[in-house]
This record gives sequence, structure tokens and C-alpha cells, in this order.
Amino acid sequence: MRIGVLALQGDVSEHVLALETAVKSLDIQGDVVRVRRKSELETVSALLMPGGESTTIAKQLDRFGLRQPILDFAASGKPIMGTCAGTILLSSEILDRRGQEVKPLGLMDMSVRRNAFGRQAESFEKPLKIEGLEGDFHGIFIRAPRIARIGNSVKSLAMLDGEHIMVIQGNILALTFHPELVPDHRIHAMFLKMLRP
Repeated sequence: MRIGVLALQGDVSEHVLALETAVKSLDIQGDVVRVRRKSELETVSALLMPGGESTTIAKQLDRFGLRQPILDFAASGKPIMGTCAGTILLSSEILDRRGQEVKPLGLMDMSVRRNAFGRQAESFEKPLKIEGLEGDFHGIFIRAPRIARIGNSVKSLAMLDGEHIMVIQGNILALTFHPELVPDHRIHAMFLKMLRP
């Protein structure tokens, strides 16, 4: 098993470490690699799209010719997980006016607002109840997007104050918070389990 982390910008190293830890915790054979090119994407069984700056990542997707390969990757049924900016890029619609410069991949039937939880200084942490996990998960929200709407094919796995913060649609998983910033790797393990039949 080989797991890819999109390495164009953002929390790449943190996700690589979290995935490596999750691989060991599940006692499976697997490598975690950074993906910057189509040839690297073709070698992985699952792809994680990290948080960062959605405008920058979107431009880099086009610069490195990765947009269509990622769409094909998703269409093949391989799992993709997005966090924060990754979630924005997975969406079908960005609602805020400044977000119109970002062309999302349209892999999930949902609308998002960028940085809707506030600026960096308004970052916060909250215990979260997540479907499929026992006990709380420590959620860290940094310039987090809001999921304003989800379609009928999208299932909510966690909510905060009446808003969706973790959703799944088929083989695509999206979060508005940063699971890579805590020493609890259960969400990364949940993503890896999506590879199992």
C-alpha cells in the first residue's frame, strides 16, 4: 500500500508523519510519499490533500497538470481526504466572492465559505464527537472554512454548533479542521481503512 500526500503547499510534513503513525497502528504494510507530479500520483492508492492556502494550491494543481489526474483518480474509486484548504478544493462551490479566483475540483456536492470561522487570531480548539470514533477528538480550527450546504449524497460524520465539519461522499472524505496537529491519529487511520474492501 502506498499513500500519497499532495505536496504543493501546506501541512505536508505533519500529514506524512500522522499517516506513517496510523499505518503502524493498523499493523499494515505501507509507505507514505509526497505527490507533486502525475507520475507520482499514479503510484499511490489513496491521496490526502492538506490544509494550506487554497488559492496557491489550486494554482499549483494547474501548474503541475494535476487537476485532471486527480479527477480521474477519484473516478477510479480511490480514496481522497481533504483537510481545511483541501476541503475547499474538493467542494463543488465556493460561496465567498474572493474565493471565485479558486476553481474547485467539484468532487463533493457541497458549498463552502473560505476562512469563515475567522482569521488566524480567531483560531480555536474544541472537543468533537465523530461518528465511528469512541470518545472525543481534539479539533483544531485555523482559518477554517465552513461547509454551508451538503447534497443528498453527502453524509455528515461530525457537527459543531449545528454545522457540518466532517463529511463523506463515497470515496471522498473532507474535514474543516486539522487532525494532523494533534497526537491522535484515529482520523488518519479511518482514512486508511477506506482502502480495505
